Amino acid sequence: MSEWHERMETGTEILREQEIRLPLPDIEAERTCHENMMRIAAAGERKSRLLDDPDVPLTEVYEDEIEDMQQSFIHRLQQVAGENYHDVATAYLSGERDDWIGALAAYYLECYYRLQERYTVDEQYFFLLILRYPDSFTINLSFLTGDLTADAVRYESTTHLEDDLDDDNLEHYYDDAQYSQHEAAQYLREQIDCIRDAFPNPATSSPEERQYGGFIHITGRDGPVFAELLDSVDPDPGRFDDVAIAPGLVPEGPEAKRAKREFFTDVEVVV
Repeated sequence: MSEWHERMETGTEILREQEIRLPLPDIEAERTCHENMMRIAAAGERKSRLLDDPDVPLTEVYEDEIEDMQQSFIHRLQQVAGENYHDVATAYLSGERDDWIGALAAYYLECYYRLQERYTVDEQYFFLLILRYPDSFTINLSFLTGDLTADAVRYESTTHLEDDLDDDNLEHYYDDAQYSQHEAAQYLREQIDCIRDAFPNPATSSPEERQYGGFIHITGRDGPVFAELLDSVDPDPGRFDDVAIAPGLVPEGPEAKRAKREFFTDVEVVV
């Protein structure tokens, strides 16, 4: 882990303006893709329930989400590169191997370690954009700084409050924070279907219904204020002029560039 941390400090930048592209050659691949997207939707529903529970501190909600994301990346790493995924990723970055397995392992592993920093780093947002095309789908993972627009829902944490308040003001702030978390929970419940709509079940939908779809999820915090954005995104039908044969990394698409401009002001890409 320390070796990888040093690579991050010197800047592997494998996440910067790159995406994963995964082929969907048959109904089995589509079914697996659909199931993975439903797991993301289920995680969103779990987060909304925790946000709505006044007995669950927001720090626990935040940590639960990050832990779930990290476990998901470990699962993907093991699927792609086996138990020795760390060695595979390191070999790719050192130039000892140059294949899609090494590329995906390095991409996922860097994201895994960047997520660990979210426990302590604020003023940074995790950006996830997943898009469906006729023969493939793409995953864009980025870490950004900037001002998230009013499209996002915001909610506050009493745990991260740095100001000293008297008892009356603290109670008022606590009530406001609880209400803001309730509003965020409701927002998530209302938006979750955009994930299901983007990746319908291949067993109950036609091929035409599964041609294009996508969603974006942005989450992060600035001090005591957390922000969440979940919405549909329309893929660019003319983006790819080739058929996806094997998994690999591709340059970031126009949809991601537009989303970063649309949902942020003064945006900067950390990775």
